[in-house]
Amino acid sequence: MKKLFTLVALLACVLGAKAEWVEDYSLDYSTKSGFPFYVMSYVPEWVDGVMTDFGAMYNYKAEADVAEGDNVVADVTTDNGTVYKKIELAEPGWHQYFIADGIPTELDGAYTVKALVKASEACTINVNMGWGWGDGQQASASVAIPTDWTEVEWEYSGIGGTSCNLVAQPGSATATIEWKWVAVSHNQKESRPVVWQEWLTNDGQPIVPGVDHENKWMGDAETAWDDAETKFNDQTKNYLICAWSKEKGRNMNENDGWDPFPSDIEVDPENPENHIFVCHGQPATTEGDASAWDNQFWIESPKNWKPGDQIRIKFRYKASQTVKTNTQIHKQNPSDYKHWAAIGDVTFTEEWQEFDKTISWPDAAADEGWSVAFNLNPEVKDAVDFYFDDLSWETMKLDEGYFVASSNTAAGIEYDFDNATEFVQDPDDEALIIATIGEVGKKDTWVNEAMISTVRGNDAAFKTNTLKPSGNYVGEDNWGEYTAGSLAKIKFPAAGAWKISLDTEGKQINILKLDGEEDQQPVEIVANPTEIVINALERDNTEAEQEGGTGQPWDNQFWIVANRELSTGEATVVQFKYKAAKAAKSSTQCHADPGAYLHWAAIGDVNFTEEWQDFEATLTVAGEANGMKSIAFNMAEIKDACDYYIKDVIWMTEDGTESLINMTGAENFWVKVGAGTAPYQYDPTAINGVVVNKNTGSAAIYNIAGQRVSKSYKGIVVKEGKKYLVK
Repeated sequence: MKKLFTLVALLACVLGAKAEWVEDYSLDYSTKSGFPFYVMSYVPEWVDGVMTDFGAMYNYKAEADVAEGDNVVADVTTDNGTVYKKIELAEPGWHQYFIADGIPTELDGAYTVKALVKASEACTINVNMGWGWGDGQQASASVAIPTDWTEVEWEYSGIGGTSCNLVAQPGSATATIEWKWVAVSHNQKESRPVVWQEWLTNDGQPIVPGVDHENKWMGDAETAWDDAETKFNDQTKNYLICAWSKEKGRNMNENDGWDPFPSDIEVDPENPENHIFVCHGQPATTEGDASAWDNQFWIESPKNWKPGDQIRIKFRYKASQTVKTNTQIHKQNPSDYKHWAAIGDVTFTEEWQEFDKTISWPDAAADEGWSVAFNLNPEVKDAVDFYFDDLSWETMKLDEGYFVASSNTAAGIEYDFDNATEFVQDPDDEALIIATIGEVGKKDTWVNEAMISTVRGNDAAFKTNTLKPSGNYVGEDNWGEYTAGSLAKIKFPAAGAWKISLDTEGKQINILKLDGEEDQQPVEIVANPTEIVINALERDNTEAEQEGGTGQPWDNQFWIVANRELSTGEATVVQFKYKAAKAAKSSTQCHADPGAYLHWAAIGDVNFTEEWQDFEATLTVAGEANGMKSIAFNMAEIKDACDYYIKDVIWMTEDGTESLINMTGAENFWVKVGAGTAPYQYDPTAINGVVVNKNTGSAAIYNIAGQRVSKSYKGIVVKEGKKYLVK
């Protein structure tokens, strides 16, 4: 196996790594004339170069979507010229919008976001950093926005993608929020220098100048293709050129469409001794979004890439007019779509520009992705000529083999991927390779977590090429299977020194403790017997008892609060018995402290009946819920007042080694009864199990059935969460 350490890298290892702040992304909104991102039903407006959210009393629709009765008050134009209708609402809606997109990130990274922002009234909003739209593909933060221009700062950790966005979620807040700029940074330690391998042939070897290579990849447009009529479906020609074009009206196929063809190579008008790739784009006439790819250009790689590969793409580019394009990943055949995200949007001007960007090959592109497709008409439908030259795919030179890096999360020992231990041949079994982490008899070297990768030399590459074990693989003669997986961490049952054995042919793994602390054992976990009674009040649906009032499902709430924060990926088990005075449903959410919302999904809906039922669910902490402490039950999903009963609660780690709540007492149970009240700890000694509310809440008065009554009402009433007897 090749060792690619340079002298500089070795010196860095000897002298130690120094951390420094690196800015990954910044956007001054004054450089835009309107909203520059994908619209999610809400369009922030531009006022003197400031991105302005006018609050939840407005919605925005394309003209074709405006319905009869919509109160249109203005037109709003985005940065790309699209016009939306601003609609005033009768009551607050719920809104969200991008504040940043295309942020380059590293797997498992931690990032600090700063923004210059203010609001017409102080408010706290949710802001997600996302790398996808599925469960667990966002990290969440609560951001407090004051009434004066302030540089607000917040943080994220455990990022699971290599290109992220920021989505502000003011929800139903009616405050006007103004944004001047946003920036994203991280604290990065110095790592070994990256060595790039350039000008690949199809077998992954570097081009040797002066040698007549078979299957040479032509990135400089200086060698014309000898058979320009051969179409892309001739697989023998795919490696002979890396530039393809599609021009509407040229190279028709049997389905009345237009096939890609080897891009034209022409003399550079500015330099007759130079040749360039050209796509003579024709007017785009297809209806709808599909017109974006009426004309296309492809930069094809000489090979396919694996998810997580670190790729550097360079080229020179210009066009006959200023125009923005977007890019996708396609398979080996141009026009064979694979994934929507490639190198981001590329804006052409009439002057030559240099493009140079490093990306981590996305998981969704798998190993079928070969080429970057430019959709040439997302905005401009005119005939435009596009020019490219010096096309270059590069990849990192990395150590290849099997390597293990480790940490001790309890002792503060961090991963050192640059110096990850390489597996060596097992002297006792030629079918195995082995590595040892931690030292016998040296407690300060013991570790409780590890990552195994097939490459070394770059942190991001290490994390994206890891092995993910499954089954029982810890202990003598226990062998588990492993598969490839990004950011796969192996958690040991205790801190110690460990021997790891791999059967790479059979994809089997065994881990044996050589020395260390006692393994953490399952503890006896019993259900907390406290019976919680939540006298949920009627939801406010206006005085006329009409639907569509101001009431919300979270007007009444119950929380199970853990004794510590939980991290992304932690698997826990929730169990309890439950019933209600009538059939009712409660949705559940993840909160930090009670009332500090993080994520909409927790343990799913809980459907109450008048009979006791047993509930059990596994809750794996999503990225959006990192740092959660509590499960919130929204107990105003039905508008009626209702008494809810919950008892015998268990919340424990999935492996049974820790109870997350006390197994006696009511310290872990909180409630909120009625809109406008604050969460408070449950008091099982109060009358009929009603909580004691020490906070100032709504002044509304309700009878024992949960109906709103006047101040002259006689009998037992509920006010601000307390019961009173009025004579």
